[in-house]
Amino acid sequence: MKTYLPKVNLDQRKWHVIDADGAVLGRLAAQVADILRGKNKPVFTPHLDAGDFVVVINAEKVRVTGKKETDKEFMTYSGWKGGEKYTTVEQIRARHPEKLILHAVKGMIPKNRLGSRLLTKLKVFKGPKHPHAAQKPEPLKAAA
Repeated sequence: MKTYLPKVNLDQRKWHVIDADGAVLGRLAAQVADILRGKNKPVFTPHLDAGDFVVVINAEKVRVTGKKETDKEFMTYSGWKGGEKYTTVEQIRARHPEKLILHAVKGMIPKNRLGSRLLTKLKVFKGPKHPHAAQKPEPLKAAA
């Protein structure tokens, strides 16, 4: 059986807007990752970028379950001795709530050049306003 190669028409990419208000972070990230990869389309091919653009608004209102707000820590390392920093979800939400969603989605897409290209189609914003109204994004309901 031969591999089906669809013609990826860049003009037919849709724009979707998802309101993260009250959505659970992991479920939202999985939904966004599927749309970015194009898994919601019948022409999905694993090695091609056939996905759509996604705009996520109200990033600061995304929900995490259990005690993750205070107990889950993200580690960064500067490369220097003693350069480890640990940040909780609570601290990230206060400073850059967009990074919570970006980090979760980044973990759900391929770790290669294709994944890097897919991430450029994700736009995350704090608050209900976004500058992509001219693209006429279709509203999508966040996964419950």
